[in-house]
Amino acid sequence: MTDRSPGYDLDDELRLDDAAQYRALFEPTRMEIVRLLGQQAATVSQLANALERPKGTIGHHVDTLADAGLVRVVRTERVRAIEAKYWGRTARTFVYGGFDGPGVTIPSPVATAAEEYATAGTVGMASLRHAQIPEERAREWTERLASLAAEFASEPLAGTATFGLVLALYETDRPTFPAEVPADVDAGEEAR
Repeated sequence: MTDRSPGYDLDDELRLDDAAQYRALFEPTRMEIVRLLGQQAATVSQLANALERPKGTIGHHVDTLADAGLVRVVRTERVRAIEAKYWGRTARTFVYGGFDGPGVTIPSPVATAAEEYATAGTVGMASLRHAQIPEERAREWTERLASLAAEFASEPLAGTATFGLVLALYETDRPTFPAEVPADVDAGEEAR
């Protein structure tokens, strides 16, 4: 696997544990800022250019993220008479879940992927499959999918388009047949 370091030091993960962090992160523009800072450190001006938004708006969003402990200044450079601040994420992965505080809406990764897929270009595929498997096999599949997601996320930056990968393994409430037909089933009834 290729290391896709953004060029600055950051923790592997940060567990989000308060409403301010959730509200700061789960806003579309701020989520894009955090995603971009996962690629490389950037100034507010660079972020504004990449997102095609006003510098003042992006500055406000960066301040909100910084107040929540999600981004920080990772280096400064003297550009003419101004000290340019380069922002970076505080962690490679933000771990969330289980928080149900008031005023916090956590976007579903699957819903986000569905929106993006609906307007996607020509390269891509989607498939929904169901299988009746034991929990142990579901855990094995979960580990394999996590490994595949990590491999995808570590691809070196290249190309001109960003591609998304959504993986989900979940238990459904779909009706099922028993794994094996019970021996006491009448052969005549089975033929109906």
